Amino acid sequence: MLSVKDLNAWYDRSHILQGISLEVQAGEIVTLMGRNGAGKTTTLRTLMGLVPKKKGEASIDGKPFLNLAAHERYHLGLAYVPEDRRIVAGLTVKENLQLGIIAKKNTGDMNALVDEIAEIFPRLKERLHQEATSMSGGEQQMLAIARAMIGKPKVILLDEPSEGIMPVLVDEMFKLFSDLKQKGLTILLVEQSVKHALSISDRAYILDQGKIVFHDTAKNLLANDEIQQKYCAV
Repeated sequence: MLSVKDLNAWYDRSHILQGISLEVQAGEIVTLMGRNGAGKTTTLRTLMGLVPKKKGEASIDGKPFLNLAAHERYHLGLAYVPEDRRIVAGLTVKENLQLGIIAKKNTGDMNALVDEIAEIFPRLKERLHQEATSMSGGEQQMLAIARAMIGKPKVILLDEPSEGIMPVLVDEMFKLFSDLKQKGLTILLVEQSVKHALSISDRAYILDQGKIVFHDTAKNLLANDEIQQKYCAV
């Protein structure tokens, strides 16, 4: 579904990504792991077209996209949920969800699409008419994910969903990701909570100083304390 080969990216003169290659198959959750500054978020931002200087190859469903603008990548099937969520203040939960439909230029029934996504996110269903930024951090994170999903993307790039969220909501969120995976959702995930991420993932790549240094199944990596300690421990 998502194929990346020899991806390099720069911020000004700083060479952040140095030859990243990875694959995400349809229906997989694949996690990018590593310490802060390893290049995880930059990988997602580069794939979404938010880092201007880059080179390499990337395709979704066999279609190259690295030279496309961010909005063109979105229409091709990539959706990005950044760490800061980008919930629009002053709009209700429902109106924030509708932005995802408008951006996709979906011609379907807007209310029907909102109702469909609300069934997947019961907390949001209860709060459709509430001002979105008045919700808790965990609920806003769910809204950001739902807004990405409502456009029916092929792959979601998900950056640090558990950041700043109460533990009880983190557990609920990762249970949701697991359920969505069973329904065929494809996710490239960046997450600092090693145990949560690996518990729902198929495979994982570890980044260190802009390079992939380890790749294995999530099950094997979950049991490999040495590698976790070497590359992921704070």
